[in-house]
Amino acid sequence: MTRTFLRARRPEHKQQRREAILSAARELATASGVRNVSLGAVAEAVGLAKSNVVRYFGTREEIYLVLACEEWQRWADAVTDRLRTARDTADVAAALADTITDQPLFCDLLSHASTSLEHNVSVPAAREFKVTALRTAADLGARVGRATGLTDSEGAELVSAAAGLAGMLYPAANPPPTMAEVYAQNPELAAHCPQLRPSLVRALMALAAGLPTLR
Repeated sequence: MTRTFLRARRPEHKQQRREAILSAARELATASGVRNVSLGAVAEAVGLAKSNVVRYFGTREEIYLVLACEEWQRWADAVTDRLRTARDTADVAAALADTITDQPLFCDLLSHASTSLEHNVSVPAAREFKVTALRTAADLGARVGRATGLTDSEGAELVSAAAGLAGMLYPAANPPPTMAEVYAQNPELAAHCPQLRPSLVRALMALAAGLPTLR
């Protein structure tokens, strides 16, 4: 739904507009995928000219890096909640896999982060994204370490692996229409289409078992 705004003058109004832009970008990406959303589409959805949108975010990519930061924190909160009842490494691997699978937008953003979203952005925007991702992974890694017997750095490595693998596997596990048709017509090929959650759990269990042997 297209929104129409008067010119934002006061700080709170500017913040409201910023949040409206992020909300519109989130809705569009959730509906059609990150790669299919243009800056013009975001501007139209929020009722602004593109020239007004770039006053708040320099580029489309910067909008989605901000959303990626928000998704990192949402994921960390969800994992932390699950870790309260985790009894062993299998529970932790399941917690990481379940929670990230439950955030398809996050997986989509991760799949585009290094290939497109980190391009065409300002240095401050790129720095903020990297600092947020690394800090969140480190904080969550310490919690994962306590739940698994891994060190803090090993826990952070497990968290980073979960995010990296989710970003890599998500596009393959959610094929475009043409490839979906290929799979429908060729079951022998469909058997090789990865399933996101099981693939994540298996990889994370293997990594968690192997990390202590490298100390």
